[in-house]
Amino acid sequence: MTPKKATHQQTKQHNRDLVLRTIFANESISRAEVARVTHLTRTTVSDVVNGLLAEGLVEEVGRGESLGGKSPILLSVVADSRYLIGLNLAQGKFTGAIVNLRGEIKEMVEAPVHDDNGENALNLVYQMIDQLLKKKIKPIVGIGVGAPGLVNTREGVVVNAVNLEWQDLPLSQLLEKKYKVPVRVLNDSQAAAIGEFVYGGGHAPDENMVVVNVIHGIGAGILINGRLFQGDGGGAGEIGHVVVQENGELCRCGKRGCLETVASARAVVRQVKLNSLTELVSAFNAGNSKVTAAVENAGRYLGVSLANLTATLNIQKIVLTGDMTRFGEKWLNAVSDSMQAGVFSRMTERTTLEIGKLDYRACILGASAFLLLDDYSLLFNEEN
Repeated sequence: MTPKKATHQQTKQHNRDLVLRTIFANESISRAEVARVTHLTRTTVSDVVNGLLAEGLVEEVGRGESLGGKSPILLSVVADSRYLIGLNLAQGKFTGAIVNLRGEIKEMVEAPVHDDNGENALNLVYQMIDQLLKKKIKPIVGIGVGAPGLVNTREGVVVNAVNLEWQDLPLSQLLEKKYKVPVRVLNDSQAAAIGEFVYGGGHAPDENMVVVNVIHGIGAGILINGRLFQGDGGGAGEIGHVVVQENGELCRCGKRGCLETVASARAVVRQVKLNSLTELVSAFNAGNSKVTAAVENAGRYLGVSLANLTATLNIQKIVLTGDMTRFGEKWLNAVSDSMQAGVFSRMTERTTLEIGKLDYRACILGASAFLLLDDYSLLFNEEN
């Protein structure tokens, strides 16, 4: 089948997005450097930049260093020209924020989740967005949602979120109908992965990375060549519900011995018969031997799962986020030792294991950034 030639409008939009992506990737950059990086002609770059200046998305920010001729004029994204809403629908507490184009949080709201009633949880999402919209920070051009459980990102449907009692909830459709802006919904661990990748610092644009989020549940976000890999059904990285302990404790998913039942923060709290994560951290810091043993054991189970991930994907940068990172080096060492013991040593000799930099913000920032990963059209008042 002969591929269709791109229309003039498609080519124009492709060039526009390519230029804008390049400017986004730099604090400031000249037109000539944009042309060099994108392999577009200087005339094309100049035309695109003029459009971006007219839209207020890009501004001229002074002159760069001269390389022999006239000093080049530098361009930068206008961070506060557009805003996005990011939501983290974590168990126990929903968090929402208005974020600018540089990932700076301008306003934030939080709300406790008191029960497992699906309708109440959905109404809470509406209330949070309504609160943020009352802040009068404009224009809001999109909403990104990091939701727990299995999510069909292409359709914007939460397929199954046990804690929230959501099944086949068309969340994207509901929010778009109510708020009249584009909405993207993805798994919260995948959102956290994007947040760490884009805003955590030190990650190359085309890098491979796995981000493992260990909170009440456990999930991984997988980035390959700088793009989120979700698998055929959108559930890539759902490691929390893989059985690691035969005939183990009953998991909320209905199976026994899932990773979540032995390696999550909630599992450790339950094992040592405490009431909260705060109590657990205090006991750990006080040197309680029973708590320390339980934390390290949880780390070892996580390490076994990471060994399987490493053997399957051979991705050498693994970032850990979530509640369990509060236990620091002892927990991290237990994870690392177990991972290395569980896989061919040559596969882990260059693998790095590090703790993420963004805590709960990773999901919020990742959910909002996901809106712009492949398409900048929502930033424009009309197609250029």
